[in-house]
Amino acid sequence: MSERLGAIARSRVARAVWWAAVVVVALALPLYLESFWLQTALFAMAAVIGAIGLTLLVGIAGQLSLGHAFFVAIGAYGYAYLSGAEARGAEGASGLGLPPLVALVAAVLLAGLAGALFSPIAGRLRGIYLGLASLGLVFLGQHILFNATSLTGGFNGRDVEPFSLLGFTFANNDPDELEILGVDYGALERLWYLGLALMAFAWWYAHNLVAGRPGRAMAAMRDSEVAGAVMGVDVTRYKAAAFTLSSMYAGLGGVLMALAFGRIVPDSFGLLLSIDFLVMIVIGGIGSVGGAVVGAVFVTALPLVLNRYSDSLPLLAEPGSGGIAAPEFSRIVYGLAIILVLLFAREGIGGLGRRLLAPLSRDRRLPSAEPPRTTPPSDVKESVT
Repeated sequence: MSERLGAIARSRVARAVWWAAVVVVALALPLYLESFWLQTALFAMAAVIGAIGLTLLVGIAGQLSLGHAFFVAIGAYGYAYLSGAEARGAEGASGLGLPPLVALVAAVLLAGLAGALFSPIAGRLRGIYLGLASLGLVFLGQHILFNATSLTGGFNGRDVEPFSLLGFTFANNDPDELEILGVDYGALERLWYLGLALMAFAWWYAHNLVAGRPGRAMAAMRDSEVAGAVMGVDVTRYKAAAFTLSSMYAGLGGVLMALAFGRIVPDSFGLLLSIDFLVMIVIGGIGSVGGAVVGAVFVTALPLVLNRYSDSLPLLAEPGSGGIAAPEFSRIVYGLAIILVLLFAREGIGGLGRRLLAPLSRDRRLPSAEPPRTTPPSDVKESVT
């Protein structure tokens, strides 16, 4: 028993040291990274938040959605409109002039409200029929974004108000220049830490949700709605909660995406974005929060990196030259990755990671003296808190 306790203590210390090292490296990276890598990382962080929300909906709750881009657009344009105080787009888009923090929270809640309004449809449909119904949201959103010029700026888009908190502005036009260890901290460096905080919160909440009672209830509903209802799961309520929560994640990712772009246009929130989100969670492993993080980074960073180094890669051609450009080549890689995952690793990158880390986590639990349960646990009856 003493050896067992010692192994558990060593495992916990190793994990604590590992996470401490990750935090230190993440905080120090802006001192060394170029602007390209900071911008790419911000796009990846926004995608990570949205992908976590989609994997909660598709992988944990079992509800297929092809309309994730619609809720991302609500978060992005909602923040731009709520925080913008004057005409900023070429078409005269205006705003309400709310404080950026209030606008961020309100934009996330607005995306969640849109998901809640769609949840009655989600409660009646399932599978591919639900996916097709949610796909209609993307086309509806595109129509609104192109035609509601007073809110969105239309085809030309609109500028995004920089985020600020307690008088500190996450932009280059801050009243006082910020310099740390000889590095000028501009908008990208400052947004790096905002993105880290939002991404860490999104991962932490999703991880605890999946490991808790709501996660077990949604998993029971995913495996069998009839069996879940027999076990006491309010299927209709959990479907609505899953869609609402996923939409809020998408809205938060949309806010960070808008801040990273600085200017948003409707073309950025079309059908391709929804497909990209599905690719993220499939490659990372459907139902795996950690896999969604890895998949989002892979799908977001690959085309940007390929485009940056297209001159030195023999298979790529310049855009418009008739050859295979970086975006097309990256989608070919996505397709091959999905095929390989479905054939050889259906649990995705997240499943492979769990297999590799299994020897490290095996010693974390003591054998329980409690006999195994023969009846379904009653805690799945509780609602999402």
